[in-house]
Amino acid sequence: MLPPENNQTEIMRRESDYKPPRTLSHWLIGRPLSTADAPHQTIGKAIGLAVFASDALSSTAYATQEIMVILAVAGTMAFGYVFPISIAIVVLMAIVTFSYEQTIHAYPGGGGAYIVSRDNLGETPAQIAGAALLTDYILTVAVSISAGVAQIVSAYPELFPYRVWIAVAAVFFIMLINLRGVKESGIAFSIPTYFFVAMMFVTVGTGLVRHFTGTLGVVVDPPHLELEGVITALTPFIILHAFSSGTAALTGIEAISNGITAFKEPRSRNAGITLVWMAMILATLFLSISFLASHVSAVPSETETVISQLGRTIFGGRGIPYLMVITATTVILIMAANTAFADFPRLSALVAKDGFLPRQLNFRGSRLVYSNGILTLAIIASILIIIFKASVTLLIPLYAIGVFLSFTLSQTGMALRWRKIGRLKEGEEVVEPGSVLRYDRNWRFKMLVNGFGALCTFIVMLIFAVTKFTEGAWVVLIIIPLLVRMFFTVHSHYKDLASQLTLEKFKGLPARRTRHRVIMPVSGVHQGTLEGLRYAKLLSDDVTAVHISIDLSETEKVQKKWKTWGEGTRLVVLDSPFRLFVEPLLEYIEEIIENRQSGETITIVVPQFIPSKRWHNALHMRTADVLRQELLSKHGVVVTDVPYHVHKEEKE
Repeated sequence: MLPPENNQTEIMRRESDYKPPRTLSHWLIGRPLSTADAPHQTIGKAIGLAVFASDALSSTAYATQEIMVILAVAGTMAFGYVFPISIAIVVLMAIVTFSYEQTIHAYPGGGGAYIVSRDNLGETPAQIAGAALLTDYILTVAVSISAGVAQIVSAYPELFPYRVWIAVAAVFFIMLINLRGVKESGIAFSIPTYFFVAMMFVTVGTGLVRHFTGTLGVVVDPPHLELEGVITALTPFIILHAFSSGTAALTGIEAISNGITAFKEPRSRNAGITLVWMAMILATLFLSISFLASHVSAVPSETETVISQLGRTIFGGRGIPYLMVITATTVILIMAANTAFADFPRLSALVAKDGFLPRQLNFRGSRLVYSNGILTLAIIASILIIIFKASVTLLIPLYAIGVFLSFTLSQTGMALRWRKIGRLKEGEEVVEPGSVLRYDRNWRFKMLVNGFGALCTFIVMLIFAVTKFTEGAWVVLIIIPLLVRMFFTVHSHYKDLASQLTLEKFKGLPARRTRHRVIMPVSGVHQGTLEGLRYAKLLSDDVTAVHISIDLSETEKVQKKWKTWGEGTRLVVLDSPFRLFVEPLLEYIEEIIENRQSGETITIVVPQFIPSKRWHNALHMRTADVLRQELLSKHGVVVTDVPYHVHKEEKE
């Protein structure tokens, strides 16, 4: 039963005039933005392509090479299958793009596979999709940065030993730019993104013209093709293996659907157009690079990338055009991490809002971005780069399983959504947490398209899992279930906490307690102690000071001073033969708790002096901090700090 509403309760509201002062972080990431600035931080289609498509576009720099790495075990003659495999990947890309274009319009609030799965498949599939996507974004940063550093190493081989630390530095550079906000990072990254697109179209355009005019030639002095063993026949397993490696070109397709809220109004329309632009550019460049790579006899290598071999073959050496291609590719690969930095924080905030990740990830920083998510992504990605030594080939097997798992769940969810829409009558609406269902006469066609797409991506996911299992894909197959388990553990904690704090069935607090006992630990008698004692006596007349006796001479001083300054308050001296301070005090408090009277409140008053300078804290034991942390875990005990500010350097 709810208590009666008190009409005399006064509620006041005012706007704070406080403005954050200038700090070092503001020089790095910019001045703080108010919540009212949020609508002005949205982006248009041109910048949206730079922010959300850089990951997908950058995959053209290594997807072809990953196909060739697998085909190489069947000898260089197998490289003739690179282009047909690429065509199959582009067909799959078209299916997935069409599906996500529908998702963008159906779920204008963003969230992609996570929201689609949550609304149509249930909580567990949603968390699987969330775990898969978050894993993919972490790997996106690690792979794209490592691939960008590989381009630098191709042009300057003497930097090879330093590739790991160059990659880590690049991660934190991207992190810093993203902390400045979506709009600023988008503007900063739009120039290198469009420079890459322009240079790649110039490169493949020149290459195709030279090929069809018979002046292209082959790679001069190609890198050595290192193989552990060459088989005599090209088996279906190898072709499927190469296909699964090349599907890295599809990573990033889902990014725009996750970040719809970053676009200007009309959000869905702008996001959908940007997705189509991205898919067309990606398909064109990917097919062109695959076609040319097989005709110039490029070979996959850790020491020189396929893009590097194409560039110096098409432009006849390592001149300025070649260096421009390498520079553009390096920058877009490093900038591709920006897609993950744009989407990982948004997705983790959605999952956190639903109570499956720590609430801190749902906090917007001073620049209206999810700062905690950005920092988390940078740290985890850097750890992966260090573990795998910035090797793209070692990281790729971990990469695409999560992507295709999320593709499959998203399209399955969309198919079920169209089925629900088909059961509605014209004009009828059903409001779901993430979208509004309205009847659509084309629901059968759209359901079939999404269903077929789900089947295709599911098959690709199985192919990837089988062909890449021994290369490291098994790690992801373990990590994703572990992440899902962690999500539900976090959710269980929040649910338990909410059930204990809820007011729905709360009958009100018990009658006010009439007895109040105060215990105040005393390490020495000084002005700070007397401040604590004064406050303790305001709370109750029943005050007990407790001194832990470790040094007899010090104890005698405390007793003598207490008789003079203790105002008649009783002092309990606890002898500690093993020179422990906290443990004897906790034991004493436990004894008080066990024997306390019904309705009695126990408050621990902890005097704590605050030095005039922060670094002075390092010169003291900070016993009050330790004691407070221990006592906060004791049920039925209230802990109160009484600070005493020291304006001059004094001894404790």
